Amino acid sequence: AALLPRPARGLTDRLYCGRRVCYEVLGVSRQASKAEIARAYRQLARQYHPDRYRGEPAGGEGSAAQAAHEKFLLIAAAYETLKDEETRKDYDYMLDHPEEYYRHYYHYYSRRLAPKVDVTIVILVTVCAISVFQFFSWWSSYNEAINYLASVPKYRIQATEIARQQGLLNKTKEKGKNRRSKEEIREEEEEIIKDIIKNKIDIKGGYQKPKIYDILLFQILLAPFYWCKYIVWYCWWIYCFTIKGQEYGVEEKLYIIRRYMKMSQSQFDSLEDHQKETFLERQLWIRENYEVYKREQEEELKKKMAMDPRWKRYRRWMKNEGPGRLTFIDD
Repeated sequence: AALLPRPARGLTDRLYCGRRVCYEVLGVSRQASKAEIARAYRQLARQYHPDRYRGEPAGGEGSAAQAAHEKFLLIAAAYETLKDEETRKDYDYMLDHPEEYYRHYYHYYSRRLAPKVDVTIVILVTVCAISVFQFFSWWSSYNEAINYLASVPKYRIQATEIARQQGLLNKTKEKGKNRRSKEEIREEEEEIIKDIIKNKIDIKGGYQKPKIYDILLFQILLAPFYWCKYIVWYCWWIYCFTIKGQEYGVEEKLYIIRRYMKMSQSQFDSLEDHQKETFLERQLWIRENYEVYKREQEEELKKKMAMDPRWKRYRRWMKNEGPGRLTFIDD
């Protein structure tokens, strides 16, 4: 019996109540309920609180207050250990298994250093904030594009003509009691023209009309659906065009061309229709044809850059006044 490990041997100075057993500090048994532990804590806290302690000073008034303060901290530490079910479970395990020294340290400091706020809530709030900012930023870009198109004479004249044909501009000019100022009429006509531009012009790319399903929050929520959809589509592609050897349709051909060009769906959609027709006419979904087309585009780009006056000036500057050369020319 003397060789058996005693529970107190597993106690350390830096864990829980130190060398003292937390149950003994509160004067309760290990089978005590939460209500009994809370009752014992309140009684001891009222007795040993530094502001209310009236014990006999052993070595002066200062030493009595200091002793009461240390006793109160020990009582508070014991209560913090035993009031939580998980912490109490770890403490009881330490009393029963004192030899697992490092495990006790890990459980103690992992709980003490754990964040007080749930990480899931923090991530959710962050994603929602980014999504709101993203949505309003896209709306701002879309409105900028509409305002710009409304200032371009080509689109403004067409929109004005459509508004007149639909009789929208005539409604703005009213007489009698409903007569308004020129400024109000001008603002209403401007809104009508912008609405027509929004309905008639399909803006693509970074300035397209924002959709609620494109923001980050919905993309994360719909990610499993997109993955399942992609897996089903990929299996269908393998079955139709690899196993059965079917011919590609127009959508499949454009998809292969887009993959060769390394363009996103939005970038490819922003191309003009005649460009896509050119891709199909040249059969760019065939790898060899695309490589020839790519070389042609690179040669054409080199010719344009060689003939561009700004590019010529840049090459001349790099040759004569380039980086690393000492010059006194301000521009």
